[in-house]
Formats: sequence, C-alpha cells, structure tokens
Amino acid sequence: MRKLWTKLIGLYTLLFLLPAKAMAAGGGGAETIVIVADTRRFKGWEAWWTDLYNESHLWFAVVTVVTIPIVGMIMGMTADFIMSRVGIDLKHRELAEH
Repeated sequence: MRKLWTKLIGLYTLLFLLPAKAMAAGGGGAETIVIVADTRRFKGWEAWWTDLYNESHLWFAVVTVVTIPIVGMIMGMTADFIMSRVGIDLKHRELAEH
C-alpha cells in the first residue's frame, strides 16, 4: 500500500510541476503561429478543400464531419452490393455461436 501511495504522490507532483517547468523554459514571448495549406499544386476539389481549410477551420471541420459518414455509407453499400453479386449473403446468415 505504501508503494501505491508513493507512486500516486509522485504522479500528482509530476502533473503539477512539469507544466510549470515547461512554460518557464520558453524564453521570450513568441509570435502566433499561422497554419495554412499550400494550394499552388492543387486543382479542382482538392483546391477547394485546401482553400476551405485556409479560410475557415470551423467550416472545414463541419464539412469533414458531414462528409465522412456519407462516404462511409457509400463505401459500405458498394461493398454490400459487390459481396451480394459474388455470392456472399450477410443479410440472411446463421450465427455459429448459437
């Protein structure tokens, strides 16, 4: 039990002292970082996507969150169609565990 308390106190101390040490090691004030994507080599939808990222990170996130489930559904339906054409039927299968 004593080893557990020693580890917990050590972890507690680490969690509160390490961030202060990291902030103190910075030196002088820093300028803000601007994160942009290079759009010079993109055309079409890729250029639109990178422009959207550069203009508004919020709209980029919203479009990404909406796009991912739609693309996943399209890929899943395509895989179901291909498997049914090949002869794999996952809709009417018997469970082996029962």
